[in-house]
Amino acid sequence: MKKKVLAVILAATMVLGLAACGSKPAAETAKTEEAAPAKEETKTEEAAPAAESSGELIKVGIINNDPNESGYRTANDKDLKEMFTEANGYEASFAYSLKNDEQITAAQKFIQDGVDYLLLSAADTAGWDSVLKDAQDAGIRVILFDRTIDADPSLYEASIVSDMAKEGQTAVDWLKGQNLSEYKIIHLQGVMGSAAQQGRSGALDAAVASDGWTLVTQQTAEWNAEKAQQIVQSVIDSGESFNVIYAENDDMAKGAVAALDKANIAHGVGKDVVVMGFDCNKWALEELLNQNWNYDGQCNPFQASYIDEIIKTLESGGTLSEKTIIMDEKGFDAATITQEDVDNYGI
Repeated sequence: MKKKVLAVILAATMVLGLAACGSKPAAETAKTEEAAPAKEETKTEEAAPAAESSGELIKVGIINNDPNESGYRTANDKDLKEMFTEANGYEASFAYSLKNDEQITAAQKFIQDGVDYLLLSAADTAGWDSVLKDAQDAGIRVILFDRTIDADPSLYEASIVSDMAKEGQTAVDWLKGQNLSEYKIIHLQGVMGSAAQQGRSGALDAAVASDGWTLVTQQTAEWNAEKAQQIVQSVIDSGESFNVIYAENDDMAKGAVAALDKANIAHGVGKDVVVMGFDCNKWALEELLNQNWNYDGQCNPFQASYIDEIIKTLESGGTLSEKTIIMDEKGFDAATITQEDVDNYGI
């Protein structure tokens, strides 16, 4: 495939820093309650190409999860759409799904369309080798973002991801440090098979096996608040006791808390139930600040600038100094979080 090179591009040094800012859902995003079919969505803005980029636009096909899956995903999608514009030298098309097979179909369509780059946040870690080999054979470069996959690293150029296993371990280490008299846990999992679910579940499963903790229930709520509320409500209705909610994203934690509130069960710092979430939505960190929740694990959604720098480096004929970039992340404790933390890290 003929290489498209921008007229003037500087190969920038990759900076591993943390960016954090607020984000609101885009008006064009799909419904949350169910996995949206993978469908192509091309940018409609009439922005002119950047003045310094007189060459052809770089065609990118971006495959992501449902933008309304969570506050994290909304921020992630918004970040990508703000970067990959005609003004920045790109012709971008978007496809969304929470289902791996639909994402693979979208990838095949982008390959047929002859994109220059395929940007991928996989719904599932498995099943990508064949389509990525097709992309490589077609001269299309693949860049992973947000999530890892189980594929030969030679099939993609770079990976800008969170260390999901570390996120889970940081959270579980914090929970161990609470020294509860007993651990009876409601575990709300994300979409099964995703890197986020595997990493955040893996650390908890290991602690349950090694420390004798009890999983009152372990079910997927697929990142969804309403499903999480239903699961927690069913446990409450059963009469079984519990003292920890370990939710693999903020939206599921929010749904769990709604069930607790409905049943007048106290939660948060010094209360009956410890509440844990992930992603660091600003509203979730405010729940920590108000001591209604206990812990929130950070997951940085702002990867677009890193991808842009990688593409610029490759387009200028440069080589990448790193194959994998791990986003810098940490966990927040309601006992120590500050308003400055909320302002700086809330998404």
